Amino acid sequence: MSVDRLAGSGTAGGDTEPARGVQRRSRRTGRGRGADAGALGAATEGAATEGAATEGAAAQDAATEGAAEEGAAAPDRVPRSVPAGVGLFARYTRDYVTGHDGHQITILQAGCTTADGDLGVSVLREAGADIVVSLIDDDQPVTRAALGADESLAGCVRGDLRTVPLPPRSHDIVLCALLLQRIDHAELVLDRLVAAIRPGGLLLLRFSDRDSSGGFLDRVMPLAARAAVWRKRRPGRPGPYPAVYERLSSVRGVQAYALMRELVIAERQALGGLAGALAEPRGFLAAQKLVAWLSRGRLTAAHEELLYVLRKPEDRFARIL
Repeated sequence: MSVDRLAGSGTAGGDTEPARGVQRRSRRTGRGRGADAGALGAATEGAATEGAATEGAAAQDAATEGAAEEGAAAPDRVPRSVPAGVGLFARYTRDYVTGHDGHQITILQAGCTTADGDLGVSVLREAGADIVVSLIDDDQPVTRAALGADESLAGCVRGDLRTVPLPPRSHDIVLCALLLQRIDHAELVLDRLVAAIRPGGLLLLRFSDRDSSGGFLDRVMPLAARAAVWRKRRPGRPGPYPAVYERLSSVRGVQAYALMRELVIAERQALGGLAGALAEPRGFLAAQKLVAWLSRGRLTAAHEELLYVLRKPEDRFARIL
């Protein structure tokens, strides 16, 4: 099945708004129309961030309004690092759920064995939200080992992500965490995930940047060294996964993809490297700095991983029956 055919399944065309408009909408894309929707919003906001995160999220928004615009205009500029205590994906999930109060919210976790956390779903459910979560992942030995080691992933559908059944416009939120850099045909898979998002829904991306010195080291280090880094960051979990790193797994790759598929980039953040927030084995950050210096800036040590929140615009030409 061709990429163009899959991309045409509700992901592009005249019914969407271009990614170029992200600067004008960056301040409101993370806010649902029910951000102050009574008890649900209050309960989820307090419990999901354990008190301090509410203040941190407000400071985060104020500090990054200009940075989000600059990031959209200059894809090669280094994005911000993630402040401690603020869960970017959980915040956008909470805002989306509170903005659709009274509706069932469907979430798809693609690459569920490398998705950390539950997007605050458990807290939202306790507050009365109706949320259904589906899990899918590829079928390789390390994935099977990870599924066998975690009972909470028992319902995961395992198979070729290019052919796993995904009805178009069937999910409100799709989380794709640390998947792009470990699979082949990443663009084709992402096309299918985007097609499964309803208009107005969210695509949450987390991936290792192939243009970072950390991503370069992940590709070239021997398996023993990669395993040492993995154990430091995810102790007790099967891994590491294959290091494929197609062009899509990069800042410029995602920026170009969003522009071609007319997705709106709401926000992006950085992890690892000089940005911090990832457990660093002894000497690993020094190795990243050395590689960045030897590459004369072609590879960056500013970050290792990137987090993107993308919105699939509403269908402006849909008829109301």
